[in-house]
Amino acid sequence: MRIVIAGGHGQIALRLERLLAARGDEVAGIIRKPEQAEDLQQLGAEPIVLDLESASVEEVAQRLEGADAAVFAAGAGPGSEVGRKETVDKAAAVLFADAAVRAGVRRFVIVSSMGADPEHEGDEVFDVYLRAKGEADAHVRGLDALDWTVLRPGQLIDDAGTGLVRLEAHTGRGPVPRDDVAAVLAELVDTPATAGLTLELISGIAPVSVAVKSVAGN
Repeated sequence: MRIVIAGGHGQIALRLERLLAARGDEVAGIIRKPEQAEDLQQLGAEPIVLDLESASVEEVAQRLEGADAAVFAAGAGPGSEVGRKETVDKAAAVLFADAAVRAGVRRFVIVSSMGADPEHEGDEVFDVYLRAKGEADAHVRGLDALDWTVLRPGQLIDDAGTGLVRLEAHTGRGPVPRDDVAAVLAELVDTPATAGLTLELISGIAPVSVAVKSVAGN
């Protein structure tokens, strides 16, 4: 498979690129800064330098031509201002999804957040973030041309992955290592029977492959 990942230098994306390249997939990561290219190349991924905050749908679609799947793993990140929640967490996700449609890439996985909701109330930065992620999810889920899966991890931690997770429509809150998020994403990309599902993810007792198979087609 050829898989293009938005937010290619993010903490989850770098882990995902390593996993996909190791299993023999052709992986490309969209990055904003040229100096990040070497990090992707060392993992076996192709760097694509493109700023999703300023690119057009056509420009992104050109980078997606020939891909079998697209993964949106970009984020404004902790400490970013309210404006970038709108331009990255929402607008860039919408742009990437629309570009996937234009390029004819059906398989689409988006990394969201537990609690994401377009109707979420509040004016704090995290409130804006959850609203932006919810609006992005709603846009993706409204695109019939995509076989989409929305993944909503719990609290992201940097502990080593265990390979044991809980993946369900509603899990309740809890932590999950970024390693395990990346492992679930790699499995989801390869499991089109999870299309149409919005899934929450926390640490649990099921091996990743078993957890994904158990929700596939539900």
